[in-house]
Amino acid sequence: MPPAASGSSGPGPIRILPACSGKGRQRLAVSACGRDWLIERGADLETLWAGIGEDEFGCDERAPYWAEIWPASLLLAEWLAKMQNEIRGAACLDLGCGLGLTAIVAANLGARVVGLDYERPALGYARGNARRNGGLSPLFTLMDWRAPGFAPHSFDFMWGGDILYERRFYEPLRDLFRACLKPCGRVWLAEPRRSVSAPVWEELAVEGFGVRRLTTEPVPVEGYTVTVNLWELAPPLAAARRENDHG
Repeated sequence: MPPAASGSSGPGPIRILPACSGKGRQRLAVSACGRDWLIERGADLETLWAGIGEDEFGCDERAPYWAEIWPASLLLAEWLAKMQNEIRGAACLDLGCGLGLTAIVAANLGARVVGLDYERPALGYARGNARRNGGLSPLFTLMDWRAPGFAPHSFDFMWGGDILYERRFYEPLRDLFRACLKPCGRVWLAEPRRSVSAPVWEELAVEGFGVRRLTTEPVPVEGYTVTVNLWELAPPLAAARRENDHG
């Protein structure tokens, strides 16, 4: 399980709504980008975790992290709204889309979004959540980012909310950015100042990526306020051009 980020108490933007029809389901109202988004899930992370056997957990540690709306995703959703003019009509990839919040937000802003997740149950809920909130629907796909099935340089923008919570994710994500991001594309990564991801930004810079921290903001969620960093990455060629332009 990702280590808990430190925070202080405060009001949150996520409300649990009265029980919906059907057994074993929970509906949330998530306030972001000036409106409420209806997000349905089977149960919260702790409840789902308690029902997982060792054989299901497996060597990949397939814990149901997808069942939570993480603070990083809330900040990322707000950033996407600010970038509406840039992402409208653009080809976008949501990495580890989970319940679909940021993919759905971006699609409603006019982006052409692919939502990728490794967990089939997450995608079932994400598709339902897209229908529930109206507007354009992302294309949700089951895929391992260690073996992406996309054409080279096919995305204008990529993003992920709290996806670098383990060191082993760094190399495959770096390789995916190199392979699938357009030469002038951008990656946005939000993370709650985890110690495990702290060295990543310098490593990406050493490997030629343009690395910029866009903002650091407190995000209230479920009774706590978590401090979240939002980073922007540019692929090596674009980073070199930017450096020359400013040289």
